[in-house]
Amino acid sequence: MNTIVAIVGRPNVGKSTLFNRLIQRREAIVDSVSGVTRDRHYGKSDWNGKNFSVIDTGGYAVGSDDIFEEEIRKQVQLAIDEADIIVFVVDVTEGITPMDTEVANLLRKVKKPIFMAVNKVDNAMRAEDAYEFYNLGLGDYHTISSINGSGTGDLLDAIAEIIPEEIEEEKDELPRFAVVGRPNAGKSSFINALIGEERNIVTNIAGTTRDSIDTKYNRFGFDFNLVDTAGIRRKSKVKEDLEFYSVMRAVRAIEYCDVAIVVIDATRGFEGQDQNIFWLAEKNKKGIVILVNKWDLVQKETNTVKEYEAFVRKEIAPFTDVPIIFISALTKQRIFKAIETAVGVYENRSKRIPTSKLNETMLEIIQHNPPPATKGKFVKIKYCMQLPTPTPQFVFFANLPQYVKDPYKRFIENKLREIYDFKGVPIVIYFRKK
Repeated sequence: MNTIVAIVGRPNVGKSTLFNRLIQRREAIVDSVSGVTRDRHYGKSDWNGKNFSVIDTGGYAVGSDDIFEEEIRKQVQLAIDEADIIVFVVDVTEGITPMDTEVANLLRKVKKPIFMAVNKVDNAMRAEDAYEFYNLGLGDYHTISSINGSGTGDLLDAIAEIIPEEIEEEKDELPRFAVVGRPNAGKSSFINALIGEERNIVTNIAGTTRDSIDTKYNRFGFDFNLVDTAGIRRKSKVKEDLEFYSVMRAVRAIEYCDVAIVVIDATRGFEGQDQNIFWLAEKNKKGIVILVNKWDLVQKETNTVKEYEAFVRKEIAPFTDVPIIFISALTKQRIFKAIETAVGVYENRSKRIPTSKLNETMLEIIQHNPPPATKGKFVKIKYCMQLPTPTPQFVFFANLPQYVKDPYKRFIENKLREIYDFKGVPIVIYFRKK
């Protein structure tokens, strides 16, 4: 199971900048206006060979400063409930504020690993000022400057040290399908339609998270495990939490599945949150099937399906080789097709292509369409193979791999998809020195 690291703290202490450092991309909008992180923030990180997900809870603060305190408390509580490791960020230039004390009080009761990161320590004077944070009663701290990155390596070393080695789980031979999507897209209705009210459950294995249940089903002649994230236990009446919970839950479920069945609401279109969930599944190299639900509610013109599909594919580019199925959970339209397709994607994901066959087809294609010459140098590709990884990854050996540019990689990927059918599956292609 993947470890989730949550970054908590009051507004403006540099949570988003630290988040960007940890996932090595500039994704959060970083601005010095308090509470500016408005987007959902989660990403993948790896350090010293350990993989983990990072969640910046700052993206969930809603409303003006007076609501902030209540919001921060809720975010911290959510992080405490859902994350495995918590990084508490404070700001050395402002010292301990009442809000910091409040967060520390919540964190002291927690049995999970907590790292305190004292941010904005970019000189020796400030390093001395950091001593006062011992008063928060959380023990040792790490001094960092998330703007220039100093100290973040040590913090990551300490985090990586306590992340357990990934144990090869005993592979259940059954495909694991996670039904994910934003609240109200119709995940529950889809699951109910799928398994019928009588729910032919073979066994109930409690999922690793308290709220997603891994259940074994047999339906339409297929056996599969369903990671059901739909029945979110509402822990609070507050709407904002639900959004945050659904994100956390999707993160967990996606990491725990083979194929993510992304349910979107036809009447709302393919929105930012849908894209985030799609991106997360793609990033985790999971199989993906997109279900456009509530299709019975959409006014039909002649080209509606084609146009809608084209629109979704434009939004998910460049990875467009994904099955899109128009369903209605209410009228049970095409739900069998949805499962059949998910099984197909599962099989594509574990497909192995013999090296001799791969070289035979791909080298001929490469010979007819070699990579364009760069600076008068010609790239020669002599050999290729599929790597022994759980998901499809290929390596092509070349004399000058550094000259192979993205468009050519996409060309090779499209050919692999065309010939071997990797529909619904992210594939990774490397060019290496032979």
